[in-house]
Amino acid sequence: MAYRRLLLPLTGTASGEAALATALIAARAWGAHVHCLHVRVDARDVAPLAGEGLSGAMIEEMMAATERESGERADRVKALFDRFTAGLGGVTLADNPDTAAKTEGPTLSFESIPGREEDVVAQQSRLYDMAVVPHPEAGEDVSSSDALHAILFDSGRPVLIAPRVAPADIGTRVCVAWNGTAESAAAVAAALPWLHKASAVRILASDEYQRRGPKAEGIQAYLRWHGIQAEITPFKPVTREVGAGLLGATRDFGADLLTMGAYSHSRLRQLILGGVTRHVLENAEIPVMMCR
Repeated sequence: MAYRRLLLPLTGTASGEAALATALIAARAWGAHVHCLHVRVDARDVAPLAGEGLSGAMIEEMMAATERESGERADRVKALFDRFTAGLGGVTLADNPDTAAKTEGPTLSFESIPGREEDVVAQQSRLYDMAVVPHPEAGEDVSSSDALHAILFDSGRPVLIAPRVAPADIGTRVCVAWNGTAESAAAVAAALPWLHKASAVRILASDEYQRRGPKAEGIQAYLRWHGIQAEITPFKPVTREVGAGLLGATRDFGADLLTMGAYSHSRLRQLILGGVTRHVLENAEIPVMMCR
C-alpha cells in the first residue's frame, strides 16, 4: 500500500513553502508525484452582478480588476514554487502528472487554471490518493479555508494538513485519535500505509471524546489484523478542551503524525461552539491527516 499521487492546492504564498516541504517529505517516502494546483479567480464570475443594478462599465471595471489581481496572485504563487524547487536534489520536475508516472522517484508539477477554487480543488482531489493543504493561517478564521473544507466535505479523499513549520519527518511515530465514529474509521483506513511504516503507533481515546460506536480496543484489534501493533493511551481534556488534551497526548508521545476523523459533529456547530476538529486545525504543530 502506498500513496502515489498527491494534490497540493496552493491558494497563496502564506504557509505555502511549509506545505510544499511537507508534501515533498511524503513524496520522498512513497516515491510519489506532487501536483501543485493554483486556481485563479475567473473574472467571468463577476458577470452575474449585472443583475444587481450595476452598469456595464462598472462590471467591466470589476472584471478587469479581478483579472489583474488574480494574475498577480498567480505570479506570486508560481514564483514561490520556482524558488522552492530551484536546486532540489533527487526530485524530477514534470510537465504534468501523467508524464510523471513514467519517472522513478519523487516528482513535482505545477498548474495554474481559472475557476471556482473550492469546486476545482474538491473535484480534482478525487483523482489523487491524498491532498496536502497549507496550515490555516494564524489570525485567520479556519472557516475561511475554503480549499481545506471543500476537500474534506466533497472529495472522498483524506487530507494532510501541513504544520506552519515544515517537519523533519512524517509518520515515524503516529497517533490515532479514536472516538468510534465513521469519520475516525475512515481516517484509520486512509492512514494504513503510514501506520505500516511507523516504528510506533499509539491509539488515543477519552470518555469525553468517545461517540456512539466501537471503543478503542476494537480498532486496536482491527490494526492487529493488519500486522500493526498499537498501544491504547487514555487522555484527559485540558481546561475542559478535548482538543487540547488530544494534542497534549500527541506531544507526549513525540508523534510526527496525527490521524483523526473530522467534524463528527456538524461543521456549523463546531464553527459556532468550537470543537475538537477546529482546535486541532488551529493549534496542531505536526502534520494531521483528516477524513470526513
